[in-house]
Amino acid sequence: MTAALTTDGTTLLRHGVPHRVLSGSVHYFRVHPDLWRDRLLRVRAMGLNTVDTYVPWNWHEAERGRFDFAGDRDVERFLRLVGELGMDAVVRPGPYICAEWSNGGLPAWLTGTPDIALRTVDPRFTGAVDRWFTELLPRVAALQAGRGGPVVAVQVENEYGSFGDDHAYVAWVRDALARHGIDELVFTADGATHLMQDGGSLPGVLAAATLGSKPGEARDLLAGRRADPEPFLVAEMWNGWFDHWGEEHHTRDPQDAARTVAQILDLGGSVSLYMAHGGSNPGLWAGANHDGTVLQLTVTSYDSDAPVAEDGTITPKFLAMREVLDPYRSPHVPHDGGGDQGDDAALAPPARLAPRTLPTPEVRPAAPALDALAGPGDRSPRPRTFEQLGLDAGLVAYRARTRLPAGESTVSVLGLHDRATVLVDGAPVGVLERATATDGVVVAGTGAEVTLELLVENLGRVNYGPRLGEPKGIVGDVLVDRRIVHGWESRPVPLATLAPDALWAAADGPAAEPVARSGAGILARTVLHVDEPADTFLALPGWAKGFVWVNDVLVGRYWEVGPQRTLYVPAPLLRRGENTVTVLEQHRAGTDLELLAGPDLGAAQEYVEEF
Repeated sequence: MTAALTTDGTTLLRHGVPHRVLSGSVHYFRVHPDLWRDRLLRVRAMGLNTVDTYVPWNWHEAERGRFDFAGDRDVERFLRLVGELGMDAVVRPGPYICAEWSNGGLPAWLTGTPDIALRTVDPRFTGAVDRWFTELLPRVAALQAGRGGPVVAVQVENEYGSFGDDHAYVAWVRDALARHGIDELVFTADGATHLMQDGGSLPGVLAAATLGSKPGEARDLLAGRRADPEPFLVAEMWNGWFDHWGEEHHTRDPQDAARTVAQILDLGGSVSLYMAHGGSNPGLWAGANHDGTVLQLTVTSYDSDAPVAEDGTITPKFLAMREVLDPYRSPHVPHDGGGDQGDDAALAPPARLAPRTLPTPEVRPAAPALDALAGPGDRSPRPRTFEQLGLDAGLVAYRARTRLPAGESTVSVLGLHDRATVLVDGAPVGVLERATATDGVVVAGTGAEVTLELLVENLGRVNYGPRLGEPKGIVGDVLVDRRIVHGWESRPVPLATLAPDALWAAADGPAAEPVARSGAGILARTVLHVDEPADTFLALPGWAKGFVWVNDVLVGRYWEVGPQRTLYVPAPLLRRGENTVTVLEQHRAGTDLELLAGPDLGAAQEYVEEF
């Protein structure tokens, strides 16, 4: 069987005809499945003939041996939909994907294996990958172009040259793809430097580049590394960028991004826009980076300043890209209906709810609910990590009895991943951040024994670089001054799987107003009445930091440090009539919740560093 995409020197062929891949990344796991068709129609209207997506392993196998490919995890349905709309599909199964996704897509139950060598030929790693590929790849293989499906190419690993140099491992992944039925074009994707291409590329496998600018230099670098000529493929062109909590909202000038795409096409290359449509990081799945000094935490929105915005809005960048792509449109991709609503209709703005202030939320103390719904305690001399407790994301409540000296002393942590609210006899005394945990918080004691508690939040697992797979929770010792505290009870609070109704029911009755709106954990709930579901943007003015559920769906985190000020609530999360909005606030509750007419992702800052 001949692959759909083949090469002839520097020319890429599709079924024997010269072809340009005009692709864009749309991640099915970041878009509500009821909106997949809408978003695909929008990127098709921009002029794309191909859609590529990662496949996050931990999204499908959150628990070892329990695979989930239903509902919002139905990657086969997504790929079939791409084909139904006349486009090709490129699949990027990793097993590592980066993607600013928790742990780079690797399951925490695997990366928590003591001393495992991730992304190497360590048999403990490749054995788990092979079991995952056994579940995933036959699904992808059945949808390859040679079998009547849309999949024309599959990526080998992901930017491996930015991580390591175990070439035997990269070759193992290539061979595993073939062993599990992948016979379409395969390629590697790495940064356009010798260092990265040295680590990630393979002889005989098309080497693609990831970049944001200077495609001519990238083309020349790749061409100079191969004895035989290859087509120029840019597997990621960064036309925007993602955001971190506490930083600025990153944007890229539409015309500047479009010029880079035009340069790639002028060089005879193919391109994929990263992202064409970014979507949102659902629940607690946002990842993190580490710059060597501080942990950089990815926000809930994954708008990424993409041509199609988080809520599907067509942006000036979309129009600039469409102008560049229009001369290269593929004849096999429909643009004026063809049984669908047509690409012009796809440009219509999404419907939105009218702005309003929601009814004043009822508030209750969160501590009773978290205590009631926490998992069984693990008692040990030292605090247990998230991994030791079998917890991927959420909170761990640590509790110990210790004596505080009379007067002031300091409670500190040697190894905090990532953020802790510290309580003494149930009263909050301070917050420890990862970077300052060794400085500690000052507490007042009488010389008596007290209950010391630390409620620790995993803020996002590192998705890129040598810290990939690092543990979460308290990974060292807790000190009172220089004395180690021993005898801990560690209790997991799996927020990602807790039902908000159960949280609310487990809380005690309404507390007194001064207590309820400040402290260590406040639950709040209000009702949103909807005549006809439509998109909306939820703002929490005056609230500090926490989590929001709409009906039974954990939408994500909010944090007053910004830049993101609103949470996108897509129409499919709502129903006609009454909807509940539940908030778990960690520090300080505001008085109102508001629906806004559009997103507030923070003051725009032109971002050029990564390009």
